[in-house]
Amino acid sequence: MITRENIIQVRGLKKAYDMGDQRIWALDGITLDIARGEFVAVMGPSGSGKSTLMNMFGCLDSPTVGDISINGEIVSNLSSHKLAEVRNKMIGFVFQQFNLLARTSALENVMLPLFYSKLDKVHWKPRALSCLNKVGLADRTEHFPSQLSGGQQQRVAIARALVNEPPIILADEPTGALDTRTGRDIMELLQRLNTLGQTIILVTHETDVAEYASRHLIVRDGKLISDKLAGLDDDTNKPCQIRAKS
Repeated sequence: MITRENIIQVRGLKKAYDMGDQRIWALDGITLDIARGEFVAVMGPSGSGKSTLMNMFGCLDSPTVGDISINGEIVSNLSSHKLAEVRNKMIGFVFQQFNLLARTSALENVMLPLFYSKLDKVHWKPRALSCLNKVGLADRTEHFPSQLSGGQQQRVAIARALVNEPPIILADEPTGALDTRTGRDIMELLQRLNTLGQTIILVTHETDVAEYASRHLIVRDGKLISDKLAGLDDDTNKPCQIRAKS
């Protein structure tokens, strides 16, 4: 069995929120590994903890108990400044509502994350153009979001997520604001990026969207209740063995 390097490691992860005199556990003891180059779908009903788990992966929140490591670095107790550095270097975000600046061209939207990078400014435009070309929008660089379809706007958002060349892409309901056909196009794009080696973690409540991923995690009541490779019937609460892509 060939194994791959783990890019995310989670150990005993718990997250609590205090609501008046009550303590609510959004995550309750999750342990798992995600290998570099995997395509993982995180699923669960509303309030299950899947969005909280995604926030942990994205260094947008810190656990109450437990540790999370990204690319070998424990990030659980980093300062907000250090977490911002990790996010900018390691993680690209794709959101349901695109989050593009309305008065800014596609090219300029894609270049935005580079303002916080150490990349020499002379390389910004070529890098952004390359990312737009990768998502099939080389002919839409000067268009504003209002001049683009929903699917094209999401492609710009994906290009923006790629521009810093992060090893991890976090996609939070990336097809939620799209029609079925356009959503399928976006998922096929993410799948192609994954075949090129991009690690992708997807949050979705739609089973047909999750089918594009090679591994499915199901969260309920803050616990990981299922962790399986796509196409297998047996569920397990233990981290499954990761199969290398041929």
